[in-house]
Amino acid sequence: MWNWFSPKGIVFGEGKAASTGLFARQWGRGRALVITGPFLRRSGVVEPVLQSLREEGLLGAVFSDIPSEPTDRHIREALGLFRRERCGTIVACGGGGPIDVAKAVSLLDANGGAVRDYAGVGRVPHPGVPIIAIPTTAGSGSEVSGTTIITEEAAHEKLLVISMYLVPEIAILDPLLTYGMPPALTAATGVDALTHAIESCVSRKATKLTIDFSLRAAGRLARFLPVAFASPDDAEARRECLLGSLEAGIAFTNSSVALVHGIVSRLVRELHIPRLRDLLSREALDAQLDAMVREAVASGSPANNPRPASPEEIASLYGEAF
Repeated sequence: MWNWFSPKGIVFGEGKAASTGLFARQWGRGRALVITGPFLRRSGVVEPVLQSLREEGLLGAVFSDIPSEPTDRHIREALGLFRRERCGTIVACGGGGPIDVAKAVSLLDANGGAVRDYAGVGRVPHPGVPIIAIPTTAGSGSEVSGTTIITEEAAHEKLLVISMYLVPEIAILDPLLTYGMPPALTAATGVDALTHAIESCVSRKATKLTIDFSLRAAGRLARFLPVAFASPDDAEARRECLLGSLEAGIAFTNSSVALVHGIVSRLVRELHIPRLRDLLSREALDAQLDAMVREAVASGSPANNPRPASPEEIASLYGEAF
């Protein structure tokens, strides 16, 4: 027995960002708040989205004051703008950050309170306004997932909310929007997508259907990610990497991730580092080790591994990584 969750519509192809206004009219509930990042707005990457909404008379406002790690303060500011402008739809264009903010704004608009009230799995009582998610990286899979991660500033704590009510209504994937990624970002997001594919394939919650998506994603990314890294303007490579990221996102949304994401989440989301040795001395690692192990276990992801890791084994992995 299994469940399947995904957006109501997935739109894929070069130039499809210019159809955002059409889908906002068909699936939205009025004017749209566009949530994006400052670089994407300055560089013009998001302009096809904005112009499409203007042409349909649906551009309500733009919120682009979003750092790579959004906090509850950014959620409150975006929610205030959403309500002042009387918007009824949210369009998120960017990497995981803008899409996470969009999900949190939709959540709080419908349910009230604070993000902390809904942290955990399945604690969101009501769906929010429709979200149209448009990724500009090929990695997070957030455009098809039911998760959002927001930092609570007062407690300096990452809050993870998981609910199928957070899955965007429509995902629009336009490979042209990914051309601006530098090689390092291409590699980092691509490896994240490849890890999603591998972990969702071996997860204890995997099904025949998710495994099909996982295997296609892994094969596609293994073949084309090196090409996109070496030749950023290679149209086929950009297209295939974005498609692989989508397939991996659909897979892990329905089968979950496993040990790798469980043990690295604090490093990449809280410490902001790609490697332990970039920040921690061995003494500092030892001082934080117990807390890191507890957080990894509490995430639930290690339990999905084909062979669940004990706390002692997780501690050993941290030591080997250092």
